[in-house]
Amino acid sequence: MKRNYRKLFSKKSLRFRRWGHKSYSAFCSIGRHVTIGHVSKGIADASMEKAGAVDETLVERIIRRGGLDREEAESMAESVPLRQLVSMAAEVTAACASRRFDTCSIINAKSGRCPEDCKWCAQSAHYHTDASEYPLLDSVSILKAAKLCEAQGIGRFSIVTSGRKLTEKEIDSICSTAAYLRKECRISLCLSAGLLDKSSLMKLHRAGISRYHCNLETAPSCFGRLCSTHTQTEKIKTLHDALEAGMDICSGGIIGMGETMAQRLELAFTLRELGVKSVPVNILSPIKGTPLADQPLIPEDEIVRTVAMFRLIMPDAYLRFAGGRARLSEQALMTSFQAGINSAIIGDMLTTTGADVATDKARILAAGYML
Repeated sequence: MKRNYRKLFSKKSLRFRRWGHKSYSAFCSIGRHVTIGHVSKGIADASMEKAGAVDETLVERIIRRGGLDREEAESMAESVPLRQLVSMAAEVTAACASRRFDTCSIINAKSGRCPEDCKWCAQSAHYHTDASEYPLLDSVSILKAAKLCEAQGIGRFSIVTSGRKLTEKEIDSICSTAAYLRKECRISLCLSAGLLDKSSLMKLHRAGISRYHCNLETAPSCFGRLCSTHTQTEKIKTLHDALEAGMDICSGGIIGMGETMAQRLELAFTLRELGVKSVPVNILSPIKGTPLADQPLIPEDEIVRTVAMFRLIMPDAYLRFAGGRARLSEQALMTSFQAGINSAIIGDMLTTTGADVATDKARILAAGYML
């Protein structure tokens, strides 16, 4: 009498007459129920653990396809043990991502009194914080900072300004500054200046700005509860316009603002769809006076897990540690490098303090990257 296997297994179940390490571990890692002949999954699990199986098949598929698909990512994100997830991400990093660590530094070139109500930000005029307030810095001050970064071997220098966007007068000033910096130093120039239009971005690109930064900040499904004065759609348009103006784009987000892991994956897939290759990973630093001042800190393991998932979704991107990493333990930092961090903002951040450059360089080399 034939057994009715349809009743025995769910639609997501898979049954193998013969089995091997690769096929079994691949499907187990993405949350499938697997039956091998008449051997129970528990017995097979024990056998695989004893054999020390490595999930080579799934890693190879990630490399070939250019990242996990959404179903795989959702199945793996919180079910795969962290050690295994980091190991997989490390293999993908070695195969797909640059081993030359990309460093950049920033200057807070215009600070405070921003009209936007981003709940995480110390520079918003809606909140009472200790953030400094000053207008756009002059070219000489910005050049001094750029030369200091260049002397320390930092590869990129980003001019960052507060506010929804620059005025025409400020755009002209940044263009003059960029042209001045191009004559006086060789460091690559980036700009983060809000929701600029294509004509302004083209003007800035001609002046010497090679990369434009505009963080999506969080998942599309989460953005509306964190900011009401502009939309993520406006940010995405700015990124598209920067690409059309001839610039590279840099965009990432902040983790730890109350979003779920599923929403972090949503952010990662949105960035991949936009073709972003420089992805800042910020960790929320709750700032007194902002609505997120009392937001609990996310655990280090969750940060590492997020980094690993970002790498498995975006195999060839520069995953860039940015604000908030100063609170991480040495072990968490080094594990994050293993899990896929291959770039960082080094030196001081916008309104929080970063690690000193020499310490960061030592860590980068210890993690096996080149500078």
